[in-house]
Amino acid sequence: MGHAPDDPVVTLPVGSLPTFDLTAMAGEVGQALAAGGRLLTLYGRPGTPKQGGGVTVTAVLLPVEGPLRVLRAQAQAGQAYPAITAQHPAAQMAERELWEQTGLQPEGHPWLKPVRFEGARQQHLDDYPFFKVRGQEVHEVGVGPIHASVIEPGHFRFMCHGEQVHHLEIQLGYQHRGLEALMLQRPVAALTPLVETIAGDTSIAHAWAHCAAIEGLSGTPVSPEAERVRGIALELERVAMHLVAITGLATDIAFLQGGTTCGRLRTAIINATMRVCGSRFGRGWLRPGGVRFGITEALRTDLQTTLAAFARDMAEVADLMLSARSVRSRFQGVGRVGRDDALGLGLVGLVARASGVALDLRSRLPGAFHSTHPVALLTADSGDCWARFELRLREIDESTRWLQQMLQSGPDLAAPAITPVAPLAPSSLSVSLREGFRGPVLHALETGADGRLLHAKLQDPSMLNWFGLALSLRGNEISDFPICNKSFDLSYCGNDL
Repeated sequence: MGHAPDDPVVTLPVGSLPTFDLTAMAGEVGQALAAGGRLLTLYGRPGTPKQGGGVTVTAVLLPVEGPLRVLRAQAQAGQAYPAITAQHPAAQMAERELWEQTGLQPEGHPWLKPVRFEGARQQHLDDYPFFKVRGQEVHEVGVGPIHASVIEPGHFRFMCHGEQVHHLEIQLGYQHRGLEALMLQRPVAALTPLVETIAGDTSIAHAWAHCAAIEGLSGTPVSPEAERVRGIALELERVAMHLVAITGLATDIAFLQGGTTCGRLRTAIINATMRVCGSRFGRGWLRPGGVRFGITEALRTDLQTTLAAFARDMAEVADLMLSARSVRSRFQGVGRVGRDDALGLGLVGLVARASGVALDLRSRLPGAFHSTHPVALLTADSGDCWARFELRLREIDESTRWLQQMLQSGPDLAAPAITPVAPLAPSSLSVSLREGFRGPVLHALETGADGRLLHAKLQDPSMLNWFGLALSLRGNEISDFPICNKSFDLSYCGNDL
């Protein structure tokens, strides 16, 4: 169960984890954040009888340098501890979720509200304690949860003075599915199809994170050829889904050439994925132990031809959009999130990189695969809609370059390669990360003494970025919301899993 310092997967016996009382662990997490590290997740589960019941709390930290760090604490039901958020706002969502799921009380938390209305709070969405802005001529505008489009449910409440937004509060939780509990009700071999539905547009990233966690717990090796196919699948997903956001941005500002062309190009990419695995979203492609579908020479040629045509057309439409004065005037300076705010809130993925935060797990925790096949780390500085738009274009270019390189030479990828998965190690924890197109996807799977899954923690990057979207609207006009929202391009169901 050893791992390299730059590995995105850590698997270890739970008995080897440093264990603290809850207050001491909160202090350890606070110190790590003060030193520039990141709290990737903080979660709890009911303690086993051997542990005396209560709540077992786990924190996963990413230091500035070095390997992932996993901490554990034992707490009594309803126990209070000093809120980490009081000094480090990046912990606010994790502590809110921990409180909602376990009842542990973060004393001094400035924004202790439900994340997705789980457990006893179900059916109480109408009781959500919205923040109020008071003053002469201040008014509220509510949008959703039912929208005038085929999108997921979410409520956005704008506190405005005239057209200017002073505060936006986002209430989600309308489609909480209880996926973490469902993970414990199915055989391990049948879990990947469920994982692929956590956020349908991130099926590949979630499937890879899950597969790697299972492989870590079972000690199952994966062939370099299968890892290469997984990497190709992930970058095809990244290109296609960045195009979704760009299509929406172009449509929202009535730049029809960009909207229609990017929509067509996205179809070309997802159809290429379908020709390999039978699903435009890559479902059924990855499984623990490897991949179900290889890339034959005919498919390799097909992908190369598709990407070459795509790159030519993408360069043309990107130049058209980047040079258009109407696009610049609408995006530049709108929805800005500065670097300090992005760091303070713990924003992740492209949203953080567009605000100057140089963090991409493909380069920070590359593991053996991305160390051998690196992807360039790209950032922008302005943190506005323009930065998020322009960075998507650059990431598409980089992923396309990388894909072309992976496909033009290398080993035979034709045969599906799946290594049989051995039984899971007992009393062990595996934390697995992959950089999806929105940011880091995290899966933490823990087994009990019998080797069966005891707990599953699933985390989509959307959960960490919704508060950033709310911040981006402050001082902007309410008519700026559609482009701010699409420039973040977050997943409702990724939050409400």
